[in-house]
Amino acid sequence: MSSKALIIGCSGVELSADEENFIARAKPWGLILFRRNIADPDQLKALTAHFRQIVGRANAPILIDQEGGRVQRMGPPYWRRYPAAAHYLKVANGNVAEAAQYVRLASRLIAHDLKRCGISVDCMPVLDCPVMGANDAIGDRAYASEPEAIAQIGRAAAEGMLEGGVLPVIKHMPGHGRATVDSHYALPKVKEPVDILEKTDFYPFKRLNDLPIAMTGHIVFEAIDPTGPVTTSAKMIRDIIRGSIGFEGLLLSDDVSMKALSGDFSARTHALFAAGCDIALHCNGVMEEAEAVASAAPLLAGRSLERAEKALSYLEKPSTAFDPVDAAKILEAKLALVI
Repeated sequence: MSSKALIIGCSGVELSADEENFIARAKPWGLILFRRNIADPDQLKALTAHFRQIVGRANAPILIDQEGGRVQRMGPPYWRRYPAAAHYLKVANGNVAEAAQYVRLASRLIAHDLKRCGISVDCMPVLDCPVMGANDAIGDRAYASEPEAIAQIGRAAAEGMLEGGVLPVIKHMPGHGRATVDSHYALPKVKEPVDILEKTDFYPFKRLNDLPIAMTGHIVFEAIDPTGPVTTSAKMIRDIIRGSIGFEGLLLSDDVSMKALSGDFSARTHALFAAGCDIALHCNGVMEEAEAVASAAPLLAGRSLERAEKALSYLEKPSTAFDPVDAAKILEAKLALVI
C-alpha cells in the first residue's frame, strides 16, 4: 500500500475525527508522539494501534523522542525517568567503555518500555559534539565532548535499541553541537572550515553511517553551503551526508515547523525533497500545516522506499533474551539513580 513520504504529529491523546480523515486520505508513513499525546500505557497502546489501523499497515512506524534527561516524552508514574546522555560518562569517571555499557543497557530498557506500547522508532542517539559557547539546545543531550567517545557511546545506544526491537535515529546529521542559537527559533550558522568539521562534528556520524535512519539538522555550514540549511541543501546532503559521511540509510528531515526554515510549509516541503531528504517530519499536530506539508510530499517510492523498507526490516530480527527487572536493578546500582 502506497504511503506519503511523511511523518506527522497529532494534537491529543486520541485521534480526532479530522485527524482520522486526514490520515486516511494522506496515508503518512509514520506518526510521531509527544507528551501531549501520552496519558497511560493503555491509552498509548490504543493510540498506536488506531493509527496503524487507519493507514492499513501493521508495521507503520510510530516515533518518539525518548532520550532521557530533559528530552523524554514518557515518564513517571508509568515509566522510568532516565538520565541525560552526559550523565553516563560522569558516573563512569570518564571511562568510555564503561559508560557505553551503561548506555547500552539503558537503551535496551527504554526499547522495552517503548515496544510494549506499540512504539517502534526512538529518535536517538544524539551524535552532536558540543563546544564551549554553543547554545544549550544540545548541552547534556550529548554523550561526551570528544568525537570518538560520542561515536563509541552512541554505537552502544543504537545497539541497545536494535536489540530491543526498536529502530534508532541518529541525529542531528551532520552535527548540531556548534549552533549558537536554537533551531526551533532561529537558523544557526557555523563558520568552521571543512577540515575541522570532518574531524569533529561529522566524525561520529561517519563512524555510525551503517545505521538505518538519520535525521537532518536545520543548520548552515557556511564553508560548504553559505545559505542553505542542511535539510534543504542539495550540496550538504549530496556531498557531505551521502558523500564524505557515507550514510546510505533513510534520511528524515528535522521538524519542518521549526523557525530555522523559511517559506511557507509547501515551499519548505518541496525544498527538502529537492535537496535529497527521504521523509518530511511535521510534529506539532496543527492540521492546516500538516495539510500543506502532505500536499507537497510525494509518495514514498524509488530509492527512498527501498531505504524505508530496509530500515523496517531491522524490526524483523528476533530480540535477545532480556529481563527488565534485572536491568533496572543494575542501572540503579551503577548510576546511583532510581530509574
